[in-house]
Amino acid sequence: MKLTDQEARAEVIRHDKPDGSVENLGWITLPSFYQDTANSQKGKSTSRDVAALLQRLQKEQIQGLVIDLRNNGGGSLDETIKMSGMFITRGPVVQIKDANGSINVLEANNSSTRYTGPLVVLVNKLSASASEIFAAALQDYGRAVILGDSGTFGKGTVQAMYELGRFMPMLGGKSDLNAGALKLTTQKFYRVAGGSTQLRGVASDVKLPAVTDNPDYGEASLDYPLPYDEVEPVPIPLPENRQPLFTEELRRRSADRVAQDPEFQDIVEQIRRTSEAAKNNRLSLNEQNRQTQIEAEKKLRNKEITDGKMVEQSSRFRRFQLKLADIDKPELSLVDVASPAQSEATQRHKEMQPAKARRQTKVTPMPTELMDNKTPSSDAIEHETLNILSDLIDLNRSP
Repeated sequence: MKLTDQEARAEVIRHDKPDGSVENLGWITLPSFYQDTANSQKGKSTSRDVAALLQRLQKEQIQGLVIDLRNNGGGSLDETIKMSGMFITRGPVVQIKDANGSINVLEANNSSTRYTGPLVVLVNKLSASASEIFAAALQDYGRAVILGDSGTFGKGTVQAMYELGRFMPMLGGKSDLNAGALKLTTQKFYRVAGGSTQLRGVASDVKLPAVTDNPDYGEASLDYPLPYDEVEPVPIPLPENRQPLFTEELRRRSADRVAQDPEFQDIVEQIRRTSEAAKNNRLSLNEQNRQTQIEAEKKLRNKEITDGKMVEQSSRFRRFQLKLADIDKPELSLVDVASPAQSEATQRHKEMQPAKARRQTKVTPMPTELMDNKTPSSDAIEHETLNILSDLIDLNRSP
């Protein structure tokens, strides 16, 4: 059974800018850091899949890239190291300390970096473990802007399962395959800058309002978490990797847009209502009160739908699907059904191109039933992420 929904996938995004120019942006969604351990040379691999997607994205002449790690719970550490090496020239990625206090530094040794342009990493509170290692490394190297929730999950430990039946003969008993198992924490992760990803996770450079940014999510909300601590930092080749990120200016521009965005206003209201409900922890049994609450919730949902449609109609982003099966296809499918405003923008863009170029850029609208009941252009966080990436590109062009 091929679980293609769990594979890395990408999109090419055409950004019709207000000045009439068109900007090509890339978006890679990574559900996990997967690896076929039984066939590490030719089996499924995150790094191989992402390398293939990157190659096609660069053929599409992308000017900036988003790596989407939202809800990515981690996976293969080896693949995380290889992935990090696609965006930095060389150097250490993570430090690992065992129960004896010994520290092992894992390095990316890729002979050539796959992508060197403007880069944004999108995270949320459900980005954990290997995702945090990747984001932390790119942040410490000054290679990417981290944005999303205030921080990631905060899982900076490694666990191992030990079958108790293996140890029973040593204790004078008979081997018993049904004796159960213990899961023990055996190692801890540390950033190259020295701090652990345990408890604190990775803090975003640019924070966006989101319902997932909740204190009930994360390692700190669990029982008996290991504490945060630090080890000695390791030297990294900063001059070869650091890029101007303009984080202060990106924060300012993003805050101005978010304050005026009706979808983000809906998100902020939803966060407030959720927080208030959690504090009260009460549900009225009075029928009239419950009916009033239900009507208020219905009005809020209707407002969210209306605001989403309004933002969708004014969207300047057109997204084209790029799955691994599409790598060699000459044409990519349009992800979302174009609104009237988007159709006009598409037509204007075609009219600006020569006839030969128009034939080469023909797109096939994607059937609605294949859209997973989600219109990406209505996602406020994704919209703002693309705006931030576009700002980063513009700021890099500035004198």
